[in-house]
Amino acid sequence: MMRKNIKYLAILALGIIACEPEFDNPIDEAGTYTSGEADFSNYVALGNSLTAGFADGALYITGQENSYPNILSKQFAFAGGGDFTQPLMSDNTGGFSNDPVTFPPRFVLVFDADGKPVGPATYTGAVPSTDFTNNLASSFNNMGVPGAKSFHLAAPGYGNVAGVSSGSANPYFARFASSSTATVVGDAVAQNPTFFSLWIGNNDILSYATSGGVGADHNEVPNPDPSTYGPNDITNTTVFAGVYSQLIDALTANGAKGVLLNLPSVTSIPFFTTVPYAPLSPLNPDFGPQIPTLNATYAGLNLAFAGIGVPERAIEFSTTGPSAVVIKDKSLDDKTAQLTAALTPTFGAAKAALFGAQYGQARQATAEDLLVLTSSSIIGKLNEARFAELVGLGLSQEEAGQLAVNGVSFPLEDKYVLVPAEQTAIENARTGFNATIAGLATAKGLAFYDAAADLAQAANGGIPIDGGIITSEFVRGGGFSLDGVHPTPRAHALITNGVLDAIKATYGANLPRVNPADYGTVTLSNDVN
Repeated sequence: MMRKNIKYLAILALGIIACEPEFDNPIDEAGTYTSGEADFSNYVALGNSLTAGFADGALYITGQENSYPNILSKQFAFAGGGDFTQPLMSDNTGGFSNDPVTFPPRFVLVFDADGKPVGPATYTGAVPSTDFTNNLASSFNNMGVPGAKSFHLAAPGYGNVAGVSSGSANPYFARFASSSTATVVGDAVAQNPTFFSLWIGNNDILSYATSGGVGADHNEVPNPDPSTYGPNDITNTTVFAGVYSQLIDALTANGAKGVLLNLPSVTSIPFFTTVPYAPLSPLNPDFGPQIPTLNATYAGLNLAFAGIGVPERAIEFSTTGPSAVVIKDKSLDDKTAQLTAALTPTFGAAKAALFGAQYGQARQATAEDLLVLTSSSIIGKLNEARFAELVGLGLSQEEAGQLAVNGVSFPLEDKYVLVPAEQTAIENARTGFNATIAGLATAKGLAFYDAAADLAQAANGGIPIDGGIITSEFVRGGGFSLDGVHPTPRAHALITNGVLDAIKATYGANLPRVNPADYGTVTLSNDVN
């Protein structure tokens, strides 16, 4: 999953960091634990960032140590589980020393001089010390590769360091790939696992979602060739089914048993549910006094909307309550030409053309739209690129400034909003992917964990744990790290228990669960090392 730049979001209350994890069950009960029909002696985990332990926008040591596969391996040790190795990063800073721009350090919850949290920001207390060109020359049980999509796990050369700069290879896999032509699944199978977990497919839809739908849906016009896909595209469901089946066949060829995890809805993830669609308050001194002028300006546009048959696109800000931001909805019919024609008698041809182009697919957001977390840092701020463009078109700096305020006079760009049509494309693909995962679990006799159901519960009321509750609320809920996408150690513990329950149901294994309350949430410090 790709990191997004989150500059500011007000934090009202914080979770508490837990001490080192302890087991629910006393060690002296170990004699009662069994593996059932499974063999945990050589457990290998495959997946993406969720498997690797990626959190707070980066991969770092403590995140890896608190990944669900690592926690799970400790429970497997009660019934014959062997050593579990991971390709640990060199520090808790995160990022790569040889490309800190593309792969910067992790987010931290920054505090000001008065101890007040001022929002997630990139850690500046140290520079990354991990060099992705330094191959670790070893195999590892945790084969989670941040950024990987389903088809990447079977792609030769995905760990070729020479391909990292062009995007054809992955620097995380380059650190431990057995050769420049190796595949992730091939390196996993070469370890002859007796048990495996597979959690893959999130990025096949999530990169499209986190980019606000800036990408192609290869189900709308079926495209069976993933080599032609862009980084933010939705994978074709038939492609996913074929690749996923190939992965399962390879992993079970030696008789290994395993567990498959399905994919959560974007509405379960705070990256998409934290920023309200109507964040513009008349009490804001930078916005409230401007409302009469803004409404007077939009009045003429609204008459034009009505005149061309789209009165529902009218834009108006409230003087008594919160108002919705103005967005660009690329799923709307583009009314640029009609709007330009309708406005020309009032504004003249040049300015009418400008208004027509800027508002041809504009409307105010509704509760059905999802604003991505990164929009919180730009709403109400001057869009410098649009400002420069308008000045270049001949507007005065004052006029250009009035027409270039993000979400107010300049519609929020597509990358900041998931409109209903984009959400439907995501959900249709996710439903297809999950049907493949569940179907293959049944066909192959593998354990199946419905991770989507647990994350949905976290987003809708929360999941009770000892002494508290886990929710999907950003920062305060305890379930998600500071990037708004990846789980905290506490959530990884919760996932571990779900996997253990699935393994017990399928293979009759009796293993101790962990106590999620013994695991931390977000790090309440400006320092991480």
